[in-house]
Amino acid sequence: MKRALIIRHVPYEGVAGYRLPIEQAGYAIDRVDVGDPAFSSVDLVDPDLVIMMGGPMGVYEQARYPWIACQLRRLARRLEADRPTLGVCFGSQMMAAALGAPVFAGPVKEVGFAPIALTDAGAASPLRHLEGASVLHWHGDTFELPDNVERLAETPAYANQAFRRGPRLLALQFHAEMGEDPRIDAWLNDTPYITSAGTDPVTIRADHDALGPRAVEVGRSMIREWLAGF
Repeated sequence: MKRALIIRHVPYEGVAGYRLPIEQAGYAIDRVDVGDPAFSSVDLVDPDLVIMMGGPMGVYEQARYPWIACQLRRLARRLEADRPTLGVCFGSQMMAAALGAPVFAGPVKEVGFAPIALTDAGAASPLRHLEGASVLHWHGDTFELPDNVERLAETPAYANQAFRRGPRLLALQFHAEMGEDPRIDAWLNDTPYITSAGTDPVTIRADHDALGPRAVEVGRSMIREWLAGF
């Protein structure tokens, strides 16, 4: 059986809604937390699929989080080998950095449910399933596009919401996996971060309940088509 490795940067940001299409595609899922002492010795090139999820840290906080530099070195080897890799939010920023692009704090925090706008390349990619749907955004960092990638999506606040390099490397700044996972409660506990983005937990909870199931549905369709492409 093919093996998928989920890299979890914090316990409350897991693969969530993406688990179903990954398992349906025939992958046995393993998980490793970056806080696990064994993480530094995990071979990131070997798994058939690597999925890196989100987290509140920044790629540039390597002095505070020494595992970031360690992960970047091993991730760069995986991307150089063109092994199937998905990055979500912080995971997408790690992919950009491993491909040589700067990652930095953005001008605003983008938090809450909102649609993305697809580029022409995005409309011809698995992201086409997201057209017209609102997905969860939860970030204040962004990145420049690495060389030799296609920009797939944007929002008014951030031009670089997704990119891909060929069929196997996909980076998503947003969270189309979230909308039904009970771990949203942990996200909503961070009231200072939410209010600094100009919204509030009550609004996000209401949008989550109203828009989340559709976000997960289209997110799964996106991942299902992406996995079928290699």
